[in-house]
Amino acid sequence: MKKLSDLKAVLGVVALALGGLASTPATAQATRTWVSGVGDDANPCSRTAPCRTFAGAISKTAAGGEISVLDPGGFGAVTITKSITIDGGGIVGSILAANTNGIIVNGANVVVNLRNLAINGGGTTTGNGIRIIQAGTVTIDNVSITGHVGTGTNGRGIAIETSTAIVRVSIVNSHIANMGNHGIHSNPSAGLVFLAIDDVDISDGAASAIHLVQNTSATISSSLLTGNFNGAGLTNERASNVATISNSVLTNNSIGVSNGGPGQAAVTLLYGNFISRNTSQGLLIGGGGISSFGNNAIRGNAGNETPTPPSLGLQ
Repeated sequence: MKKLSDLKAVLGVVALALGGLASTPATAQATRTWVSGVGDDANPCSRTAPCRTFAGAISKTAAGGEISVLDPGGFGAVTITKSITIDGGGIVGSILAANTNGIIVNGANVVVNLRNLAINGGGTTTGNGIRIIQAGTVTIDNVSITGHVGTGTNGRGIAIETSTAIVRVSIVNSHIANMGNHGIHSNPSAGLVFLAIDDVDISDGAASAIHLVQNTSATISSSLLTGNFNGAGLTNERASNVATISNSVLTNNSIGVSNGGPGQAAVTLLYGNFISRNTSQGLLIGGGGISSFGNNAIRGNAGNETPTPPSLGLQ
């Protein structure tokens, strides 16, 4: 009888322990987390116990929260599926993305802010700097992307490949260089991309600095598009696109602006730009039209330098 009572007592203790475990709430995600070059992803990602990688920190950061960088370091590639801010602050957080995508954004309607980051492809042929598959709004501010040298679907600085109704992408105060493919490539399969580019330097690439394939309304201002030797400063491809370029420099590319193609009436508007020393043509109008406000300097190119006659009410 004593053995039976002892067994019941032990079982009761076990049941209480298991019940306590079942009722213990999961650790809440923090609204602000930190990464450090000497951190550990087993840590809670607090300021005093930071994580080592962005991927480690994002799993412990609440939707709408922020990951901050404490000190210089390489913090690894990351896939973002929720609204979040990743900010290198005054440190500039680094991502070495050899043979992979540096950052993937793939969350329906998410709001993502990427600030003060450097993404280096390391001269490898697979992957892109930033690839946007699903999103609501993506802001890229003071981000440097270099060294993805692949071709095809690889080697792009920023690739926009969305399929939802409206996606807004803003790229400001950023640098894209030495890419094997386009610097910025917008090719949504459906929906519409509103793309704003301001104070961006895209240089020394093997394709176009900016390539708008379809379903994109782009505003490009105060930017330098130069040295893209096999492509254009801007390629505006299909009839579903409208692009405005203002106060920008497009030099030493193969073509300054390439617009449309057979049966594709893309529209490009020019205001206050300097388009010079492009080795094939200043302006290439394959379809649609390139309309000028009459205050662009289009000189010293190897070929066509004449915009379409004023249209759409332009003078």
